[in-house]
Amino acid sequence: RLFSILHTSSERVSKALCSCDQYHTVKNVFPAMDGIASDVAVGVKRSSDELLSGSLYNSPNSSVTANGGDSKKLRVEDSMDSPPSRVIHIRKLPNEVSETEVIALGLPFGKVTNILMLKGKNQAFLELGTEEAAVTMVNYYTAVTPQVRNVPVFIQYSNHKELKTDSALNQRAQAVLQAVSAVQEGGSPSSDTAGESVLTPAPSPVLRIIIDNMFYPVTLDVLQQIFSKFGTVMKIITFTKNNQFQALLQFSDPVNAQQAKLSLDGQNIYNSCCTLRIDFSKLVNLNVKYNNDKSRDYTRPELPAGDGQPPVDPSVAAALSKDSTSLLGAISPLSAAAAAAAAAGRVALSGHSTPGGVLLVSNLNDEMVTPQSLFTLFGVYGDVQRVKILYNKKDSALIQMSDGNQAQLAMSHLNGQKMYGKIIRVTLSKHQTVQLPREGLDDQGLTKDFTSSPLHRFKKPGSKNFQNIFPPSATLHLSNIPDNVTEEDLRLLFSNSGGTVKAFKFFQDRKMALLQMSTVEEAIQALIDLHNYDMGRGHRLRVSFSKSTI
Repeated sequence: RLFSILHTSSERVSKALCSCDQYHTVKNVFPAMDGIASDVAVGVKRSSDELLSGSLYNSPNSSVTANGGDSKKLRVEDSMDSPPSRVIHIRKLPNEVSETEVIALGLPFGKVTNILMLKGKNQAFLELGTEEAAVTMVNYYTAVTPQVRNVPVFIQYSNHKELKTDSALNQRAQAVLQAVSAVQEGGSPSSDTAGESVLTPAPSPVLRIIIDNMFYPVTLDVLQQIFSKFGTVMKIITFTKNNQFQALLQFSDPVNAQQAKLSLDGQNIYNSCCTLRIDFSKLVNLNVKYNNDKSRDYTRPELPAGDGQPPVDPSVAAALSKDSTSLLGAISPLSAAAAAAAAAGRVALSGHSTPGGVLLVSNLNDEMVTPQSLFTLFGVYGDVQRVKILYNKKDSALIQMSDGNQAQLAMSHLNGQKMYGKIIRVTLSKHQTVQLPREGLDDQGLTKDFTSSPLHRFKKPGSKNFQNIFPPSATLHLSNIPDNVTEEDLRLLFSNSGGTVKAFKFFQDRKMALLQMSTVEEAIQALIDLHNYDMGRGHRLRVSFSKSTI
């Protein structure tokens, strides 16, 4: 109660002081052609090429206004002006919103450790496990308008650094939180009635998706890029049954399927149409025989297209990436307008065979970053082909991945992460390839060609590495450890990278281990420094992010 009273007073003072300048007119946060933003018109009828702004990803319409005004343009708070905190303040929630719906906003970004619902004020506070997870969440929702029950909500950092709640007064919220935490950690929810009625363990990594009111086409690529925000999408099969478009989509982990179902079930891909109806499938694994526009196994790119089916043309990925550069910005899912345009065949294909997976990375620490460090970090999510640090803007770099899917994956996981003390920004580039310097021209080592690197993690079709792609985390997975190396050796090695080792655990065979640093930033630094480290006896240490905790 005391917390609620203090918070109410704080909010009133804050609103009185800031009512004049705490809002700004909404901008198009999706960078056009590598970062040039343009204004978004609110309440203006859109042309057919814009294909109705997507409810999942686009700014709310003009009927929703800030501060209760009915004639003002929509305004959005700039959370980046507040210092980061792992506590997120959420406002303008719809009436009767549930704890589960609020928790679902934070689930894709990491563990949710506390929640406080202020239902009388249509507000909530969400505490994430780490500040890095909160930063990633706020960055993502800066580009993607968060919605609960199709109502836009407002998200910003809280002035509080942690939530201290009265468990007796917040009993139901805590029960739901415990149920969610149990599922995230791979266990079973508490038997508490409140938690059990809301959430049960994910029975399968495979989701069955039905599209209701399908006014616009929905393709396999649209689904992949929407659902990939919640984890690694391994396989998709699309089909029509009872005159309805349906799909089976397999994640690498049932927890990712649970998070996607919580967040996306009942949402519209485009305004007022193409509604997602999501259930768990009875299947636990999909058998994909062909890679074409009806089915796809992302772990086996060598699969044939099948009789009568068009193969997956690499130029399609290039066209989608090129067309959506001005729309995607910091998010993983493909913009609704770009997706629908592609599905309707209006994207002009260039005919080039280049996959078009080039990323623009900005806000780098120009005194520390090197092509090798970018190769190592981005190589966790795909096979980096070339890296170019821009000569006249050394805090920015172009990174060419093997294909557009790998570029999307790297962008969704690394945008908003800290590297060498700075929060990096990752977007799709307008470039199709990274050009090497002309022969004889000294570019000070700013451009590197990694095409033939032996360190590519995904060059082998069907590699298990496809199943072990996780967001940056404080816990690292170590492998290829020699028999003579001890826990003390590894603790000392990783401490010397500039961080603090909080926990360590050998696997039974002692060839692999889990090692937990104190922060995600320290883990990123350690991975950059120590992946492929020479441990002697011909052993090169392999380092990747883990979904586990110790």
